[in-house]
Amino acid sequence: MIQRYRITREMQQPEGQVDPITLEECQAYFALQPDFIYTPVFTVKGEATMSIEGDFFLWDIGTASIPFRHYEGDLYVSGTNEAVIPKMIEVASALRADIAEG
Repeated sequence: MIQRYRITREMQQPEGQVDPITLEECQAYFALQPDFIYTPVFTVKGEATMSIEGDFFLWDIGTASIPFRHYEGDLYVSGTNEAVIPKMIEVASALRADIAEG
């Protein structure tokens, strides 16, 4: 089973208040990260090819390209690669956010 994580500020806010992670914040942060690139379409290749539109920041690690997807004020990432956890913690810390399963 694939584990999915969410980088969010939701847990830091008093009831009823919202401080989303904005796309502009993500673009500014990831632009300074040499191992990330932005793409508005993420393509998954396998038995079939599927393209997903959205705001993706692709982390290139070795031969893998791991998508961090910005969606509705949060970032989502799959935890299938063990290197994701420390990188996810780094990103959450830089964006003043927490990590939740999600």
